[in-house]
Amino acid sequence: MKASDLTLIDEFCDALWLEDGLSRNTLDAYRMDLVQFVDWLQKPAPKSLLVVNASDIQAYLAFKFRTQSSASSAARLLSSIKRIYRWLLRQNRLHQDPSLNIDAPKLPRHLPQSLTESDVERLLAAPQVLMCRGERDKAMLETLYASGLRVSELVGLKVSQVSQDMGVVRVMGKGSKERLVPLGEEALHWLGRYIKGGRVQLLSGRASQDLFVTGRGTAMTRQSFWLIIKRYALTAGLPNSLSPHVLRHAFATHLLNHGADLRVVQLLLGHADISTTQIYTHVASERLKQLHAKHHPRG
Repeated sequence: MKASDLTLIDEFCDALWLEDGLSRNTLDAYRMDLVQFVDWLQKPAPKSLLVVNASDIQAYLAFKFRTQSSASSAARLLSSIKRIYRWLLRQNRLHQDPSLNIDAPKLPRHLPQSLTESDVERLLAAPQVLMCRGERDKAMLETLYASGLRVSELVGLKVSQVSQDMGVVRVMGKGSKERLVPLGEEALHWLGRYIKGGRVQLLSGRASQDLFVTGRGTAMTRQSFWLIIKRYALTAGLPNSLSPHVLRHAFATHLLNHGADLRVVQLLLGHADISTTQIYTHVASERLKQLHAKHHPRG
C-alpha cells in the first residue's frame, strides 16, 4: 500500500474532524472504508487514489457485491469514496471527480422500530424507584422519552446542562452543534428527585459533574444503559431487542401522531437534514393505517 495514499486518508480524516466535528467512531469508519479501497487498488497492478477512474470504483463495488457485501455496505463504501474525491477536488489535487456519475445502489426503506404509547408506559413503570439505581434508571428513561436524545447525548449529560427552572436540557449533538430541548413535567420531576436522592446515594460523597452515575461514582456508559433497557423491557413484557434508540423513535413518532410539525421534530432530534426526520412521517402514517383498519367499520 502506498504511503502517499495513507497520508491522503489521514489528511482527509483530519479535515472531516476540523470541518464537521465528526466523532472518533465515524472517522474510524471512513478510514477503514478508504484503507480497504486502497488495499484493493494494489491488486494486480498497484494504483494510487489520485489516478483512479470511474471503472476502478465500479469494479471495486462489484467485487464487494461478489464477496457478499450488502447493498447498504456498498452504499456506505461509495459514500466514503465520493466524499474523499470531493475533498481532493476542492484541494486542487484532482481535475476531475471519478466518482461523480456513479450512483449508490437503491436501498429498501426500513421503517424504524417503535413502541406504542402503552408500551412506553409499561417500560417507564418498570424501574423500582424506591432504590437509588431504580430512581436513576427511571430518571434516564423519562428523560430519554421526553427529549428524544441520542443515547450518547443522554449518558454524556452533565448536571449543569439541565435547567429545571427553564425546563430544558442543553445538548451538544453531532458536529458540536448545541440545541435546547424541553423536558416536560414528568421528566423534570424524576430528574429533580434523582439529583437530590439517588444520585447522592450512588456517589457516596464523591464529586462528579456527570448527571447519570454508577455505584462506582463514574458516568453511565452507553453499553451499560443498553443492558438496563433490555432488562426493563423483559420486566415490561416487551421485546428484548429493545434499544435506547427505539425510545428516540417513539419520541418522534408520538409527537407527529399528536400533530407536531415536522420541522419542530427535526430541531428537537438535532437532525441536520429534514430528509432524515421524514422517515418518522412514514412510521406515523403506518400507525394511522393500522388504527383505521382496526377501528373503522369498513377498515
